[in-house]
Amino acid sequence: MDKNSRIAIIGGGPAGMAAAVYLEKAGYNNYVVYEKEGEVGGKCHSPMGFDGKRYEMGAVLGCPTYYTVKELEDFGGYTHDGPPLNRKMKSKEGKEVDPFNPKKNPLKIPKLLKMKNQVKKLGNLLETKYKGYEINGHRGVAYGKADGYSNDAKNEKYDLDNPNLKDLALPFSEFLKKNHVELCKDAWIGPYTSFGYGYFDEIPAAYVLKYLDFETLMDFLSLDLWTWEQGTQHIYECVNEKLKNPAVLNADITKVERKDNKVYITVNGEVETFDKLIVTAPLQYFPNYADATEQEKDLFSKIDYSRYNTMGVTMKPEDVPDESYYIFDNMENDRRGHCMLYFKRWTDDDKQPIVTYVLQNHKDEPDVPYETCKQNVIEDMKICDSPIDKILLEKAWYYFPHVFSEDYADGWYDKVEAMQGTNNTYYAGEIMSFGDMEETATYSKELIKRFF
Repeated sequence: MDKNSRIAIIGGGPAGMAAAVYLEKAGYNNYVVYEKEGEVGGKCHSPMGFDGKRYEMGAVLGCPTYYTVKELEDFGGYTHDGPPLNRKMKSKEGKEVDPFNPKKNPLKIPKLLKMKNQVKKLGNLLETKYKGYEINGHRGVAYGKADGYSNDAKNEKYDLDNPNLKDLALPFSEFLKKNHVELCKDAWIGPYTSFGYGYFDEIPAAYVLKYLDFETLMDFLSLDLWTWEQGTQHIYECVNEKLKNPAVLNADITKVERKDNKVYITVNGEVETFDKLIVTAPLQYFPNYADATEQEKDLFSKIDYSRYNTMGVTMKPEDVPDESYYIFDNMENDRRGHCMLYFKRWTDDDKQPIVTYVLQNHKDEPDVPYETCKQNVIEDMKICDSPIDKILLEKAWYYFPHVFSEDYADGWYDKVEAMQGTNNTYYAGEIMSFGDMEETATYSKELIKRFF
């Protein structure tokens, strides 16, 4: 491709920022990033709290397997130097529990030992039976292939036939049952469902295992985790400052027209002309402002997303929790709409917002109304002896775009990948890999490697 090609990137979250960085690294400098908000970062949203400390309303953490995020840190001159993470657990009745500690649960020792053995068994299956499961993105998986790059430091290329990979289209609970490792659910659910990525009986195993591959899960369980002093958003603020072409903020895109081998974008009332377009914003909404083809409309209409809400709240000094808490009971579908996690970012500081997390929807159930979720969280925090005094900020996120098992198995990803480059348009962002910042940024990196 001509290095002077003018390239538009729609979206200034981790995917868009990563696309810009890797375009620069590949020698493309004639690009523009359009971000509709007044700041970059997307769901890496770290508003200012008290005493100059930022809290997290979106992405919270990373771990040593976040290789691409580390490259973006290096580009921006920033590093993971934030407060250490810890967490405790409570029941839905507000009682502190430690379900994985055999000393505190002597009657559960046989089950805990069985779970440990099943986790080990699944780890072995992932390395053998499901070799290739951890590739970034989903190319070929529905057809029993692994076509892509491993999400590791070496970023090795996979191109292999493995018919067992078709199992990854199954809902994760069915995948575990098929492999006789049902108790693995207890190890994976905390860092998965509580962070808004849906329930195991509805979400294809591919999503769960690409986010929480075995190595990453071990990092979560051992609390070998990263945070950032100025928040996850600051990663992308630093990247934006170092880009040759910083993002255009408050960019209101009302029309995208692709004709005559060009891309015409109407932004803030003016028409700009480009040679190529990279869409990292939600593809589900692309037909709302672009000249989407019938195939684009059909495929993008199959995307669903998590209705995931966070609130930044404060308590009276005597009610501030001592730590972050998981509420495992509330991570099941029959308790959707209840607080699954509340996060105290600065353990040694009681003057800070606490962030609560709640999931509204399941594919087979009606959504829990937002106001009901809000009242549930208020009641849950009372039960947990940390009643809310004030609500500082509320975010209702368009979160974790995904397709369900039927469409996944039908080759949704391969159909979208086959459209890459058509009408000078390329697709990236959360849906093309997974909704955490590492998988999202890595997909953009590999998109540039593949096509530019």
